[in-house]
Amino acid sequence: MSPKSARRILSRSTASAAVVGIVALASAGTASAHVSVNPDGEAAKGGHAKVAFRVPNERDGSGTVKIRVSLPLDHPLGSVRTKPMPGWTAQVEKVALPQPVVVAGAQVTEAVSAITWTAQPGNRIAPDQFDEFEATLGTLPTDTDQLLLPTEQTYDNGEVVRWDAPTPPGGEEPEHPAPTLELVEDSEGGHGQHGQPGQQGQHGTAEQAEPAHAAQSADDTARYLGGAGLGVGALALGIGIGALARSRKARS
Repeated sequence: MSPKSARRILSRSTASAAVVGIVALASAGTASAHVSVNPDGEAAKGGHAKVAFRVPNERDGSGTVKIRVSLPLDHPLGSVRTKPMPGWTAQVEKVALPQPVVVAGAQVTEAVSAITWTAQPGNRIAPDQFDEFEATLGTLPTDTDQLLLPTEQTYDNGEVVRWDAPTPPGGEEPEHPAPTLELVEDSEGGHGQHGQPGQQGQHGTAEQAEPAHAAQSADDTARYLGGAGLGVGALALGIGIGALARSRKARS
């Protein structure tokens, strides 16, 4: 094979590698570009879970100024504790249930219906940025495998985006999927993550301690994939530039 042919093949291979890296990066970004709920560890049925609502800003000329998360009343949560967030205020709404229900052996007469985070004046999630809103939820129901948490995202231009569409089992993800908290069986045979007796949450009844850092969230995986895609793209671009320089030098 002549040196000229070898250089041509190298240049084509480099271009292909660069495209693969760029596509991998773009795919990872797209996968995480919606409001999601991510537990810190596992959300065990019958226990409490610390979660983070990740909110990306998807508008170029507007910022996010309010997030409202609706909690299911068919699987009521009696206790919610929000983590203070600089520049934002949190409001937890409760409603009385038409009939008392039993959750994890305890009778519940009222439930948390929504959590609303509102930006204080001069604060917002800016374009090309995201933020995370943390809360502890409990007691988690034992008769379902997931909690659908429809969320409204309000921008400072008045636009409201509703993330409320369920994803069908095995089906394609909708345009605006609702954040979904997956619940698992309590493998330790207890009641999830426990706190100290008598410890009170900011809202609701006795609160449990924060869960251990047991597993990485799905969004962490998306970030790792994004970083890997960026690395591959950068490496391929460097190889391509080097090959082009050597090709020009050989022709000279």
